[in-house]
Amino acid sequence: MEPFDQRLAPEFFDRAQERVRAMMAEEGFAAILTEHPEDIAYLTGFFHHPSERPVAVWLEASGRVVMLLPELEREYAQSQSARAELVAFFEFPGIVAPFSVLADAVRPRGRIGFASTMPYARLASARSAMPEAELVGTDLLARARHVKLPEEVALHREAARITDRMLEAGVRLVTDAVAAGGDLPTEAELERHVTATGAGIMYGEHRNVVVASLLAGGLVYSGANSAFPHGLPSVNRLRAGDTFMLSLGCAVGGRFIEGERTFVLGEPTAEQRRYHDTIHAAQQLGRETIREGLECREANRLCLDVIREAGLGEFIRHRQGHGIGLGMHEAPWLEDGDDTLLVAGMVVSNEPGIYVPGHAGYRISDSMLVTADGAEALTTFPRALDDCIIPL
Repeated sequence: MEPFDQRLAPEFFDRAQERVRAMMAEEGFAAILTEHPEDIAYLTGFFHHPSERPVAVWLEASGRVVMLLPELEREYAQSQSARAELVAFFEFPGIVAPFSVLADAVRPRGRIGFASTMPYARLASARSAMPEAELVGTDLLARARHVKLPEEVALHREAARITDRMLEAGVRLVTDAVAAGGDLPTEAELERHVTATGAGIMYGEHRNVVVASLLAGGLVYSGANSAFPHGLPSVNRLRAGDTFMLSLGCAVGGRFIEGERTFVLGEPTAEQRRYHDTIHAAQQLGRETIREGLECREANRLCLDVIREAGLGEFIRHRQGHGIGLGMHEAPWLEDGDDTLLVAGMVVSNEPGIYVPGHAGYRISDSMLVTADGAEALTTFPRALDDCIIPL
């Protein structure tokens, strides 16, 4: 069997750039400027470690694509076949400011969109270097990334397959410890094990592995620690009767997936069963209702109303979900304040949860591919409580 190749073909970036140009034409931009690492990877295929030295992409309506980068990154960008003309500055801050080097190369004029994520200091530097341009903030690139191209969907699917195997590995570590009759793993030990599993699969079965902000890993917490929605793994050791959560994911070709399940060690109490069953019902409704044409805020309402109607609304701490792509968290947001219409090709999380202080948290998440007539759960590990009990 041929290794799975994480590197996208040059033609992908040509299509991504053309998608952005079409949106630029509709919105009246002569060029777009972004220094966001995810935008840069989307437009050119160049992944890098962000630092004080700016890396930016300038994309013109006329067709020219220029990437500003420090000289020390030039060979690295070439090794990734970055789909852009490279313009380098020697060092930061430099005798000549980096954005002045870019301006000398592109001669900016007219209405220029800049990614609204750009930090103030870099925006100020760009404005100073481009006095004849009208720099206008825009979320155009974020919107362009909403709907995944087919090659991206293939990367998400592979990341989902690996995430399911990471969940299986976490359960196996705990069940093996129970069978051995010794100490159960700590949260930190469990986190290290599932992370090594995900990374090991990629390095063993893939080529051209892209190490983005996270290759594989996640949040692992048990008992009262899991009542913090984003609590970090600790040295707490799992104990009989605990609720524990595996909130895992990975990135293949820089495209993320998350999959989360909540488990119980031993026979669940009536309270644990009520909490888990409620979240399972809310998450199931989310899988049934997410579809093209549904507003994000309506998806969120339908899902979280299940929890409210069960009398557990006081334990809600967050929205139903969010977009997933080159960022683990990106727009659109399945939340009351986002009226974005879901569109086929989007990937979003479906992750309702409740968090009972001093007791535990309960969350189930799948990464969903939105389709014209519904949505497909890319992560498939079993969700019901009876499938998430670790017998003692």
